[in-house]
Amino acid sequence: MKQQDIGIDLGTTSIIIATEQQGVVFSQPSIGAIDARTGEIIAVGDRALRMVGRAPSYIELVRPLRDGVIQDHRMTHELIVRFVNQVCRSRILRPRVSVCVPAAITGVEADAVVEAVMSAGAKQVFLVDEPVAAALGAGLDIRQPRGCMVIDIGGGSTDIAVISMGGKVRAASLPVAGNAFDSCIAQCVQQKYDLAIGPATAELLKKQVASCSDSDFEGVMEVRGHSWQTNLPARQLVYARDLYAPVRELVARIAAAARSVLESTPPELASDVSQTGVLLTGGGSMLRGLPGYLAGQLHVNVALAPDPLNCVARGTAASLSLGRHLTAGFRDATPKVWRAKL
Repeated sequence: MKQQDIGIDLGTTSIIIATEQQGVVFSQPSIGAIDARTGEIIAVGDRALRMVGRAPSYIELVRPLRDGVIQDHRMTHELIVRFVNQVCRSRILRPRVSVCVPAAITGVEADAVVEAVMSAGAKQVFLVDEPVAAALGAGLDIRQPRGCMVIDIGGGSTDIAVISMGGKVRAASLPVAGNAFDSCIAQCVQQKYDLAIGPATAELLKKQVASCSDSDFEGVMEVRGHSWQTNLPARQLVYARDLYAPVRELVARIAAAARSVLESTPPELASDVSQTGVLLTGGGSMLRGLPGYLAGQLHVNVALAPDPLNCVARGTAASLSLGRHLTAGFRDATPKVWRAKL
């Protein structure tokens, strides 16, 4: 049986693997646990995530990607090897692998990713730009000489690009995304209620209560945390209006970056964007009220992509069959030394 080629979304929060035929086939948090006494990696993915806030002092929880940049090469390598081996068990039928890498990745970091994927058994490795993958995953035909604009809000970074004929014409990246929203929400609750909450609780508040608008939603949620006043566990009701100001401040930064990209876009492509609108992808794009807020700031229609969380992974897998048509967003990254061994 022929080994399926796969696409990998190497995200700050999650690593998602997809195939063009089946869609998403694997998703795990991009986190690992290390025993500090021995240096051994004892858990990765879901198992490691369950340890957050509950592990003893000698267990170190590591997120190897932060703000769209690889911070820990060893853990990144370990996650890629373990996850790819779970999906591609055959060591004989080796797949081609396309990897969507963070926009701010350096050449050295890209080489480390390629080496890790090759170590996991890949026959050939390609790198694809994140906005290009997001557009493909949303079903856009980016090969045409027609401009489209994508704002991909992931866990660690937001990537913004105007794409035409398979490549980025104008682009920007900023370290404001889902994790930044979680942090600002946790800080807001602590300042307002003297209550410390964990990252999982902050993320739940973001999904269920937080909003970019101060008028269309009145959500409320009870949270549990550690009271700084009593030093004991405590409960507190948190309302959407409590989180509006800090969330809006971060969203305004994304809007300003998107506006800057639009302002520098050539007139013909800007005209295309005014007709086609802007596409939002990534888990962070599901923040309540975000499309309406950005539409008001950019003066163009803004739409949320279908399945925004998995758009990048699906597009990364699809890029393998369209690679020769993607002028600047797709490149063969397989080192020649590895080619010689095939």
